[in-house]
Amino acid sequence: MEVMIYPTYEEMSREAARVIADLLNTKPNAVLGMATGSTPLGLYRELVRMHKEEGLDFSRVTTFNLDEYVGLGPQHEQSYHWFMHENFFKHVNIPPQHIHIPSGTTSNYHAFCEWYEKRITECGGIDVQILGIGSDGHIAFNEPGSSLMSRTRLKTLARQTIEDNARFFARPEDVPIYAITMGVGTILEARRLLLLANGKNKARAVAQAVEGPVTSMITASALQLHPDALVFVDHDAASQLQMRDYYMWIQQNKPGAPKT
Repeated sequence: MEVMIYPTYEEMSREAARVIADLLNTKPNAVLGMATGSTPLGLYRELVRMHKEEGLDFSRVTTFNLDEYVGLGPQHEQSYHWFMHENFFKHVNIPPQHIHIPSGTTSNYHAFCEWYEKRITECGGIDVQILGIGSDGHIAFNEPGSSLMSRTRLKTLARQTIEDNARFFARPEDVPIYAITMGVGTILEARRLLLLANGKNKARAVAQAVEGPVTSMITASALQLHPDALVFVDHDAASQLQMRDYYMWIQQNKPGAPKT
């Protein structure tokens, strides 16, 4: 796991976007795993800027989103379909047929989840999976206690997650309590993982994920098992990392490291 610490959220987002851009410049038909929430917004804004100002091409890209609330249709303003369309998809040139987001209104959730897993495989697997992290250390909607081998499935949300997400809804009771989510095992099969976190409210979760034991109680800790996981954080989110100075030392000296 490689941890990179930046002074500001904006700089963190720019550098994370550069990872995606570098991939697309070498593999134009890359498969991207997408995440929602406030943290990746800066990344998406920078990718949109690159598309409009630098010609970054998404015309051959395929995407798979991590999750979606059960019960919310694509036109609901708090659905992840809506979020992705408004904040990213409508601003770049990804063909609509290449966009995959879990359905929150399917009539057969078990069959849909099996299809979603199969579709990822048919598209060649995910090249880079973008991730955020919950305040309790979860990734996607893999709540504490989720199996680290789990696959795409229906999941009951934890009270903490519901409370954290209530700010996006008119009333706390409007927050769905179920979601479809990629499993931890599904996420770990991506060739590269890109986790972003900012703010002091994420500092404890980041420290547990990066430096704590690998445990199903902190599903983000499973990134320690991945051969190519990148963690992008701002100074606030890095504030509880015990080896923070070492990570910054590595980052500073990386340009001069021997090439493998």
